[in-house]
Amino acid sequence: MSSKDNTLSILALGGVNEIGKNMYVIQYSNDIIIIDCGAKFPDESLLGVDLIIPDITFLQENKNNIRALIVTHGHEDHIGGIPYILKKINVPIYATRLTLGLIELKLIEHRLLGDTELIQIDSDSKIEFGNINLDFFKTNHSIPDCLGVTINTPEGTVVHTGDFKFDLTPMNKQYPDIHKMARIGSEGVLVLLSESTNAERPGSSPSEHLVGSHIEEAFMQAKQKVFLSTFASNVNRVQQVVNACRKTNRKLALLGRSMVNVVSVAMERGYLDIPDGMLIQAHEVDNFAPERVAVLCTGSQGEPFAALSRLSSSNYRDMSILPDDTVILASTPIPGNERDVSRIIDNLFQLGAKVIYGSGSVTGMHVSGHAYQEELKLMLTLMKPKYFIPIHGEYRMLHQHRILAESVGVEKDNIFVINNGDVVDIENSVARQTRKVPAGNTFVDGMGVGDVGEIVLRDRKQLSEDGMLVIVITLSKMERKIVSGPDTISRGFVYIQSSEDLLRQVNRLVTKTVNELQSDKIYRWNIIKQTIKKEIGQYLYNQTKKKPMILPIIIEI
Repeated sequence: MSSKDNTLSILALGGVNEIGKNMYVIQYSNDIIIIDCGAKFPDESLLGVDLIIPDITFLQENKNNIRALIVTHGHEDHIGGIPYILKKINVPIYATRLTLGLIELKLIEHRLLGDTELIQIDSDSKIEFGNINLDFFKTNHSIPDCLGVTINTPEGTVVHTGDFKFDLTPMNKQYPDIHKMARIGSEGVLVLLSESTNAERPGSSPSEHLVGSHIEEAFMQAKQKVFLSTFASNVNRVQQVVNACRKTNRKLALLGRSMVNVVSVAMERGYLDIPDGMLIQAHEVDNFAPERVAVLCTGSQGEPFAALSRLSSSNYRDMSILPDDTVILASTPIPGNERDVSRIIDNLFQLGAKVIYGSGSVTGMHVSGHAYQEELKLMLTLMKPKYFIPIHGEYRMLHQHRILAESVGVEKDNIFVINNGDVVDIENSVARQTRKVPAGNTFVDGMGVGDVGEIVLRDRKQLSEDGMLVIVITLSKMERKIVSGPDTISRGFVYIQSSEDLLRQVNRLVTKTVNELQSDKIYRWNIIKQTIKKEIGQYLYNQTKKKPMILPIIIEI
């Protein structure tokens, strides 16, 4: 990155042209501020990968200049990468009270809590780092304690909205600070970075407050147990479930580790009001009449090992969904998860449950936490930026946000739709995007971070599609002839007992190939293995139109 004293540089390491793994970087002179450090979940093509986090090569190369990681709120796509990044760059973390509590859960799990500096902030906090001053403003979203960030530099003011909507009747009384946003705009905003998740949706998002009455109505009509699945981090939705339990005199059980953890943090820090005696353990549910029990569980996105998925397949040890139980999915499937969610809904209907699913006006059980078009235009109008960078969304969302910005007066040439790694440099109030830094995906696979690359994934794909063939040959060290074998072992390619002729031909071809190489006085193992792989691979493709992974093993005695 440029370290010229009068250059302001802005880039994304994650979060543009994608949903998830949000990470943005602001640099002025030698001071670097990171905003958010998220993760995203892999799709079906990334076999065995648990999590995707940003590539932080650039941050590692400039780690002495990093002053802080500012976290706007506590959702996974903004905090999920923190424990993995901290192992490579130890940086102070600034976040609100609830967000810090959720981050602490992750740091405890990764044994990093004692080594990490955590600083609590709120919307009135002011922080100075060299030439950079930070201020904050309240926004609302589907989790409490969300902030927008104002970064004041000698070159000008940068505003990062975080995730937001304009909910004027919020569940938790955390109103968006519209007056402060207007004041920031009136004082002059050089660059606005604003989220784009719902840039395709016209109008304004409904208030979270509307969901509460629909949940209460469903609880009152339910004849047996009520199961409700939502994001664990949607603390406002959890409170609405608690309120419905209070009105219908139901006990509440929590299923899923993340649900239990988030509720305990939110209760401990005063963000949830749950009456004494309402919470019960899963194994206690059968001690109460079905119409006196509600269950709050994870798995609204169809995750195969989450509580709702296991309940839908009758695979949960302490509890079952029975005919006439009510199941509410209080969320919308994230793009890519629709098939998994549909499978669970089918299973629930087969169990005889009454299933309430779908968002918005369909059931009233879910509203989005992200601003629609009119709210995005309101943010742009309040901030009146000279330059605009749409963030937090796939390309079509960023593109649509650009059109919205033009419609409220932002100059077309002053809008930058960037890729991860693109750097926008601003000097003397002139912005240019002419250079890039390394950016991309880092895969978390079990205990390994970044050790799964394209070659490993290609091998996994090949194994998953066409299986493997292991060919074992024993050679005489003295005579350089085949002593035993070849022995062929098939896994996921063909069933040996029904393909004996094919494998017999493979063994003959291996013997012929090795003997020809020996005749040409070629004894190097790597050449023998490569030749076997080539000859057998071609033969098998001609016979079966499959390309199994071929592993020749040569033993010398």
